[in-house]
Amino acid sequence: MTGAANGGNGPAFTFGVEEEFFLVDPESRDLLVDPDPGIFAACEETCGPHKVVRELLRTQVETNTRICDSVADVRTALRETRRVVVEAAEKHGAAVMAASTHPFAAWRAQAITPKDRYERFALAFQEAVRRFLIGGMHIHAGFGSPDSRIRIMTAIRRYLPLLHALSASSPFNAGHDTGFKSFRLNLVGNLPRTSLPGPLWSRAAYDELLASYRSMEFVNDGSELWWDIRPSHAYPTIELRICDICTRLEDAVAIVALYASLIRRLLRQDQDGALPPEPPTEIIAENRWLAQRYGVVAFFGDTARGGGRVDIEDYAAELVEELAGDAHALGCENEIRRALTIIREGAGADRQLDLFRLRRLEGDTEEEALRRVVDLVLAETREEIEEAP
Repeated sequence: MTGAANGGNGPAFTFGVEEEFFLVDPESRDLLVDPDPGIFAACEETCGPHKVVRELLRTQVETNTRICDSVADVRTALRETRRVVVEAAEKHGAAVMAASTHPFAAWRAQAITPKDRYERFALAFQEAVRRFLIGGMHIHAGFGSPDSRIRIMTAIRRYLPLLHALSASSPFNAGHDTGFKSFRLNLVGNLPRTSLPGPLWSRAAYDELLASYRSMEFVNDGSELWWDIRPSHAYPTIELRICDICTRLEDAVAIVALYASLIRRLLRQDQDGALPPEPPTEIIAENRWLAQRYGVVAFFGDTARGGGRVDIEDYAAELVEELAGDAHALGCENEIRRALTIIREGAGADRQLDLFRLRRLEGDTEEEALRRVVDLVLAETREEIEEAP
């Protein structure tokens, strides 16, 4: 993804977002195991400059926005891609769900999309893939040189737990409360080549590592390195992959804004030879686990001060203030501050859990309460797809 986006007179940036949705039966609220092919045909006819593709499971649909040159442009593009999928699905008797797990669908009932790549994965990874009933959000950012992109990818690892916590939307799995705000990452971790990449400092170092994977016949190409953040195989971008899909469009835009602002600051530091020292990967991984377990009520290990714990709200507020100049240059001051609203009011996982517990207190069975959770997510998925006045 290339283009001419910029922050004032600073370096150029481009952005693109992939979102993976579930297709739901509006009557049962369960997943559609084999949805009407007309949904995908209608998406292809109306997606314009965007792409809509099939995913691993037949019940999924993935959208890829066009190349965007600002955070505001990302909002417009996400509104367009969500509208394309929602309208196509509703035309063919389905609903669209933006959450990273379905509250009660059975993984054993799902069918894999007939595609050589997916069938090869199913053969290689067996039940780890069969249980892979999840969707996510991937954010591409194009900027800088190949070497600077690798250095910024390494430097941004410490912020991945926060970015993930803001997105958490998968508290339920197979009909029960998992105790995690993002159970999706537990399921992702059953595959190899996932989680955090180690620190890398040049494109040559990354290419050497990829060559080793290929020489041992572990992967065909870089698209099979499923790290939380990676160099894109197809574009000159760094692809943020840790996030759940956000039920609310504006929450997704907030995460794009935070990611963009972090990149701009780190790129400036890199140009000055002043990137901050790297915390141990093991400590970042601990914060990552806290993010998936507790979401926006996590207390992270304080990597900036080298010890103790820090409340996620205090941590995010300090970071937002530090990034104010970069957010201003990128025209996304309001969007980045929404990260604090997400923490105060809850992410998608929190709203799902709150509704489930309320419905149980009011007398619903677990099954009835989980169906109400699906209704909530379906409504939030489509609530912001119309053009702003």
